[in-house]
Amino acid sequence: METLQIGFIGAGFISRFQTQAMSMVRGWELAGVHALDWARKFSRYAQSKGVGPCEIYTSVGELCKHCDVVAIFAPNYVRVELMEQIADAVKAGAELKGVICEKPLGRTVAEAGRMVELARQTKLPTAYFENQIHMKSLKHALEQLAPIQETVGPIALARTAEEHAGPHEPWFWDPTRQGGGVLCDMACHSIAAGWYALTPVGKPVDYLQPVAVTAETSLLKWGLPKYRKLLLDRMGVDYAKIPAEDFSTGLVTFKHPDTGQIVKTQFTSSWMYDKQGLRIFIDGLGPDYTFELNSLRSPMEVFVGDAAAEAVANAENAVEKATASRGLIPIQGNELDLYGYVDELVDARQAFLAGKDALLNWDYGLEITRLCQAAYLSAERRCTIDLTDPAMQKDLDSYQSLIAQGRGAEVLFR
Repeated sequence: METLQIGFIGAGFISRFQTQAMSMVRGWELAGVHALDWARKFSRYAQSKGVGPCEIYTSVGELCKHCDVVAIFAPNYVRVELMEQIADAVKAGAELKGVICEKPLGRTVAEAGRMVELARQTKLPTAYFENQIHMKSLKHALEQLAPIQETVGPIALARTAEEHAGPHEPWFWDPTRQGGGVLCDMACHSIAAGWYALTPVGKPVDYLQPVAVTAETSLLKWGLPKYRKLLLDRMGVDYAKIPAEDFSTGLVTFKHPDTGQIVKTQFTSSWMYDKQGLRIFIDGLGPDYTFELNSLRSPMEVFVGDAAAEAVANAENAVEKATASRGLIPIQGNELDLYGYVDELVDARQAFLAGKDALLNWDYGLEITRLCQAAYLSAERRCTIDLTDPAMQKDLDSYQSLIAQGRGAEVLFR
């Protein structure tokens, strides 16, 4: 079996998650990392997982010389700059077989478009890492329903949600660096999962045509004085001055190009889900059939009483973004596989070895960015965004949300 040497750019939360997933996948070796912060600590962590030597490189160019594939796992606000450095390295002779970018591809349509342009210039195969599309449970549910859909019709409504109590790192909370709030951070997952759930099995992931978006953004918990102060003390971000949404919801309407049938996905995301931990919810409703996925349902649960709770050192051993170490706690034995991280690594490896894009390429990532930005624009204008209107598409090409500009008060406090 041929092993691909991969290099990570970034050493934060998602790099650690992907490292854990890589330990379950054959044919990858983590050759190195380039990161401004935490590189040495991350390198030791990767070595302890047995996924490769994970040498530390002081530049993107040097990393590219020693890898077959480079993965951009750095914060949103530096991704275009990093991709430009990767492109320069390829022009200088780095022989890469592919490039990966964690969601979102860009903070705006313009940024995502620039990422696509740079990839085309280098002629590199691409993988857009959206893990929920690769969840085994979702894929198996759709495969099980495929013959039923052929007989009685496709799923007409998908409802999706991703929610937890808030991100780990300060830049996620800062809308001027992240590109928004929870809509940019998490609704991109839910919109993609809904689009995928509505798509008939065997059709391309972009088969359904997006035709309209309606959305709302709100600041419900982290704008309250008590929680604004808590956020400022913990993360150094002041939501009295540069607020971002901690709740978003909306509808994306799609059309089947062959039949003209209209189908919809309803998405919800929040940073105020103070329950056991991260919840991913996806369901699909068709004529006389349904499916439902809830990541907090587990065959294994533990109960920890007050007297015993002090002995629990890390609540997140149970589930990502866990908020409590006592009470009834669901245990997910393999979150990396449950959430789709393992399968997206398998898919990327197979695609790059074949010299082609992964299931989700950067053109797809660009379209997800477009839908998220349309949702922000809908919330600002308090209207439905018609994606079939060429003038609207032109507006989206240069659009940056007020929240991402640091002017969220104009939207969230009106």
